Amino acid sequence: MNMMTGDRFTRVDDYIDALFAPEDAVLSAAQGRARAAGLPDIQVSANQGKLLYLFAKLVGARHVLEIGTLAGYSTIWLARALPENGRLITLELDPDHARVARDNVAAAGLVPEITVVTGPALDTLPTLEGAGAAPFDLVFLDADKVNFPSYLDWALKLARPGALILADNVIREGKVLNPDDDDPSALGAAAFNRQIARNPRLEAVILQQVGIKGHDGLAIARIRD
Repeated sequence: MNMMTGDRFTRVDDYIDALFAPEDAVLSAAQGRARAAGLPDIQVSANQGKLLYLFAKLVGARHVLEIGTLAGYSTIWLARALPENGRLITLELDPDHARVARDNVAAAGLVPEITVVTGPALDTLPTLEGAGAAPFDLVFLDADKVNFPSYLDWALKLARPGALILADNVIREGKVLNPDDDDPSALGAAAFNRQIARNPRLEAVILQQVGIKGHDGLAIARIRD
């Protein structure tokens, strides 16, 4: 992506955000807490957050699972789509990230709706199976790409027929076309993409995205009825 094209994509992203996803005080403050805590600037953009919100609305999601919380920015977008008595569980590896996310959730007034679980997702996911949290109507994967194939296995166990599985950052600036052995994230994303394409329980596609976050893609998979 050359500088002139990248600048255009950023300006178009800003245009879309202004029309459809202007940040309110809660979302702006969530971004501010993340910056103040030194968290990496890798959360979804505002219009990507609005897209997640719309997906949750479209499937009538009441129970949502998110793997990869960071500061809770996408978490807030998803939780705002829930109906009364809806619930969202979000899993975060890093305790410092989880602390910031809990502060953001509290400031957003979403404490009853959102539960932030700390620890490796592959350790915490099995606890959800027997805790009455499942089945989920929507699962959003936005964590380490190396484990995306394993996260997909768990999503298929924990989500209902007709549920959506969404996965961010699965194009990696095109590196999934020919991932290098020294790029585990691209290798994990490519393996995940093959997995959703070949799984007979899923009907799926990847939406290629460009914008303020660069060149990447969102996988969209529906569990067949």
